[in-house]
Amino acid sequence: MLAALLALRFLFELGALAGLAWWGAGAGHALAADLALGLGVPLAVAALWGALIAPRSPRRLPDPERLLAEFVVYAAATLAIAAAGAAILGAAFGAAAFATALAVRALGGESPGP
Repeated sequence: MLAALLALRFLFELGALAGLAWWGAGAGHALAADLALGLGVPLAVAALWGALIAPRSPRRLPDPERLLAEFVVYAAATLAIAAAGAAILGAAFGAAAFATALAVRALGGESPGP
């Protein structure tokens, strides 16, 4: 069960990046802005995730700060998906992603941090 939840959480991490890219690709008023937002925002979030949340990061936040950081990423992706025109999909994504993060912790799938 834990392995399945960890795999699902990884898919939600990728989904958050995809949602941010979807929003960014249509948020600008010019092609250059669309490219900058569509590529830049997900890359910046991925870099922050890798530095502060990823299991092998030397600067990994301890819980509950790490859970809060995950929540911020999922909330941003939820809002981005909604702003891209899919409010129901965004809400469902956010609820499921956060529930999965909590379930992983409830089953002991998170190390305490650095």
